Amino acid sequence: MFHNILVAIDGSAHADRALTEAIDMARASRARLTLITAVGEPRSGAMLTFASGAVAELGPAMLREADKILRTAADRVPDDVSVTTILTEQPIRTAILKRIEEGHHDLVVMGSRGRGTVRSAVLGSVSHHILHHSPVPVLIVHADKPPTPPLDQVVSNH
Repeated sequence: MFHNILVAIDGSAHADRALTEAIDMARASRARLTLITAVGEPRSGAMLTFASGAVAELGPAMLREADKILRTAADRVPDDVSVTTILTEQPIRTAILKRIEEGHHDLVVMGSRGRGTVRSAVLGSVSHHILHHSPVPVLIVHADKPPTPPLDQVVSNH
C-alpha cells in the first residue's frame, strides 16, 4: 500500500474531495500526508488594471489566502494521521514534481480542477501535466455533483 501521500490543495470542491480520499487512504494504510498549495501569480492583464500600490498589495493577499486554504485543509486531517504542509511560491507543476522526488512520495492525490484566488495553482491542465509526468501513481478526484432536486421541486417560469 502507500506510505507517503502528497495531496495538492487549492480550496476547490475537487481538491476538498481529493483530501477526503487521501485521508481515507492514509488511515487505511497508516500513511503520512503532505498537503501542498502554491501562491498564484497575478495575471499580467489584471496587473494593468491596478494602480501600482494595489498590485503591491495583491501578493500578500494571495499569500494569506493560500495559507488559509492550507490551514483549513490541515485542520480536516484527523489526529491519528501524520500531516505536513507546504506553501510554495513556485509554479505548482514544478513544486509538485520536485516534492515527489524530495519527499519520497509514493502517491499524488489531486482534484481534477482548481479555482479561487489561487486558481492558477491547481487547474485541470496541472492535473493533466502531473498525471503524465509523475514518476509515481496519481489519483485524480472529481468533486461530487450536487444532488438534483426532485422534479416536483424544480421551479418553472411558465
